[in-house]
Amino acid sequence: MLLDYLIVFLVGGGICLLGQILVIRTQMTNARILVTFLMLGVFLEAVGLYGPLAEFAKAGATIPISGFGATLARGAIEGASAGGLLGAIKGGLAATSAGIAAAVVFSYLMALIFSSHTKSNGK
Repeated sequence: MLLDYLIVFLVGGGICLLGQILVIRTQMTNARILVTFLMLGVFLEAVGLYGPLAEFAKAGATIPISGFGATLARGAIEGASAGGLLGAIKGGLAATSAGIAAAVVFSYLMALIFSSHTKSNGK
């Protein structure tokens, strides 16, 4: 059981480390890094590599945004095989609907609890 936690921590931490390296070493914006990881998850799922990674690392691979991309791709692939282009759209949305709903609900709750303000630029 302790080994499972270690694997989850190392894989999830490795994904976060890659993101931090991109933040530090490149001029990419946070949004571009987010989309890059999402599309990486889609690509790895499409070629059949993300499933084995997620099976090995469990939450370490499914919780980051790349896991969301893999889930989206998996749903779209299954939907496309069942119902063509419209099935791909419906399959992708159905596979990720719980995550999208949770993000909307929790974002709304946080907006009610905390007040937002613009960052000052050091002045």
